[in-house]
Amino acid sequence: MNRNLALEFVRVTEAAALSAGRWIGRGDKNAADQAAVTAMRESFNSMDFDGLVVIGEGEMDEAPMLYIGEKVGKGTSGPRIDIACDPLEGTSITAKGGSEAIACIAAAEKGGFLHAPDMYMNKVAVGPKARGAIDLTKSATWNLKEVAKALEKEVQDMCVILLDRDRHAEIVREMREAGARIRLIGDGDVSAALATSMDDSGVDMLLGSGGAPEGVIAAAALRCLGGDMQGQLVFSSEEEWVRAQAMGIKSKDQIYGLTDLAKGNVMFIATGVTNGSFLRGVRYFGGGAATHSMVMRSQTGTVRVIESRHAFEHKPRYGW
Repeated sequence: MNRNLALEFVRVTEAAALSAGRWIGRGDKNAADQAAVTAMRESFNSMDFDGLVVIGEGEMDEAPMLYIGEKVGKGTSGPRIDIACDPLEGTSITAKGGSEAIACIAAAEKGGFLHAPDMYMNKVAVGPKARGAIDLTKSATWNLKEVAKALEKEVQDMCVILLDRDRHAEIVREMREAGARIRLIGDGDVSAALATSMDDSGVDMLLGSGGAPEGVIAAAALRCLGGDMQGQLVFSSEEEWVRAQAMGIKSKDQIYGLTDLAKGNVMFIATGVTNGSFLRGVRYFGGGAATHSMVMRSQTGTVRVIESRHAFEHKPRYGW
């Protein structure tokens, strides 16, 4: 889990972003996702490390590539690294040419990530200044007021971000009644969670339910940024509970803190696919393209911003 490995992983997210970027605005989210998955997997397998996908595209019978349990990398040296990846967070965003689509990876030492099933998770996430001010057992209004107090802001100056879903109607009602501002997004709650820890994003808190795997990836990023997060799995059927138990989940009601979701030394790496609040999207020019990426490590708290120019005449074997 050294810094050299983190910088190597940037090549992986860049490859996924460059491949998915060809599909921006073309109305085919499945093609965009497949392009990102293929490029990410082939890029992983060009690296000399021993990786295991613990959060990926789904279980082996559902996903042909980057499935949970798939080994990646040449595996010839170094420790076992657990990989949580989302080759294209924001498939619909990409297909429509919207904002905030990214290719991202989180990495941890063996056993560092909660093995989250592909189901919903209730989440609350905040930045460093509000660390310790959240409690998922309390109401959305209680969390709003406590975070506002920690940030030394008036409630009406708070901005809460959440997915634009019918299931969030009650939270939206509460936030509006309390006087808070709301940003509703169509997709991309990893980016939304990160925004709470970016000073210039204008976002103070993430609330609501989204994908559990995305929750684990977001937790890794927030570990690096000094933010805070809590999550609770949402079981909609007995089948989901059985699957969760097979993945090591022991309680239906457990509230997972930040280090329950992502513990030990972790890394988070992301490359912009479309323009967003903290990453620019892929820009193509004659003979090449430019990418904008972030690399974070919890061990040092370092956040690196990397701008790369890629010459297509020298493209790697996995292609763009």
